[in-house]
Amino acid sequence: QVQLVESGGGLVQAGGSLRLSCAASGRTFSSYVMGWFRQAPGKEREFVAAISWSGGSTYYADSVKGRFTVSRDNAKNTVYLQMNSLKPEDTAGYYCAAGRDRWIVTTCQLDYAYWGQGTQVTVSS
Repeated sequence: QVQLVESGGGLVQAGGSLRLSCAASGRTFSSYVMGWFRQAPGKEREFVAAISWSGGSTYYADSVKGRFTVSRDNAKNTVYLQMNSLKPEDTAGYYCAAGRDRWIVTTCQLDYAYWGQGTQVTVSS
């Protein structure tokens, strides 16, 4: 089992940047595919980005491609989401998650077994 704690959220103006971190407990962090999801008020949770256990493969939602970058440091048991050129529509609670299968990098929420409590990102116009 793994426990996840997000941090780094906050209030930023449009065009600004934030870096979210997700710290994981346990010695097997490097075994997990990691994903970032977000949920805006009144909307369903949606996929943002995912990264393979090695960091060698990354995937992004079309809405964030070119603006967001997911990375990980397995030595620090941490995954990051660098968010640049933020837009008001990026306002949401952001959640990191650990995948069920080490070998499948997926955008589907059902394929993620462990979730953090989330961190709020608010982008003002």
